Amino acid sequence: MIVHPNFDPVALSIGPLSIHWYGLMYLCGFAAGMVLGRYRARRSRAGWQEDEVVDLVFYIAVGIIAGGRLGYVLFYNLSFYLSSPLDIIAIWDGGMSFHGGLIGVIAALWCYARKTNRGILAVADFLAPLVAPGLFFGRIGNFVNQELWGRTTDLPWGVLFYTAPGSPRHPSQLYEALLEGLILFIIVWWYSSKERLPGRVCGLFLLGYGVFRFFVEFYRQPDGHIGAVALDWMTMGQVLSIPMILLGLFLLVRKRSIYSGTE
Repeated sequence: MIVHPNFDPVALSIGPLSIHWYGLMYLCGFAAGMVLGRYRARRSRAGWQEDEVVDLVFYIAVGIIAGGRLGYVLFYNLSFYLSSPLDIIAIWDGGMSFHGGLIGVIAALWCYARKTNRGILAVADFLAPLVAPGLFFGRIGNFVNQELWGRTTDLPWGVLFYTAPGSPRHPSQLYEALLEGLILFIIVWWYSSKERLPGRVCGLFLLGYGVFRFFVEFYRQPDGHIGAVALDWMTMGQVLSIPMILLGLFLLVRKRSIYSGTE
């Protein structure tokens, strides 16, 4: 058994200003996306410029934060936020939905594609390899915050969380950081190193994330006020991952002309 270090969620306080670890993890994710995006732009054959990456990351940041928070409110805890609407903006306390963030990112991609006269799949293929590092840092933030922990376990690496007194639990946040963050990044980055058909790179990302998230949900504790939402065992995270898996498969197997950068 491992006892959680019980980190202070506030990383730094300057007078009345408090900087939370959760926010710092998001900042690290966006910074990683910026660095990797500028690297990809320098090597791009589709006319991407390094300066464009700054605008793209800004659009995506807005989509992730707005969509992720609203997704969590709507998918996971609507009744609470209807009674406490001001808490919707308290993102420093945690509570973000990846699937809601994905919807926000799709909206941001559409806006950016229209602004730059690029095809949405071209933008999505450029963006997909940059996302996983942000997921890695986000899950580390969940671990620091002692939220979204796993089901009880007697395995030697089970973690005793102060927010979940009782038996040790799977550190499902770290499972997700490893699978959805590190391993998914390696797979998608390697796949994107060669020219692919339009939508293939983002399709692989969607498929990979959906499969990894569906798997980890077997070890992650379902939200107590939701529990199983289908078939007496399927969680909300698994239900929301199924469309991602199906869309990813569709984008990977569909037949289209070789990538031109204009689709």
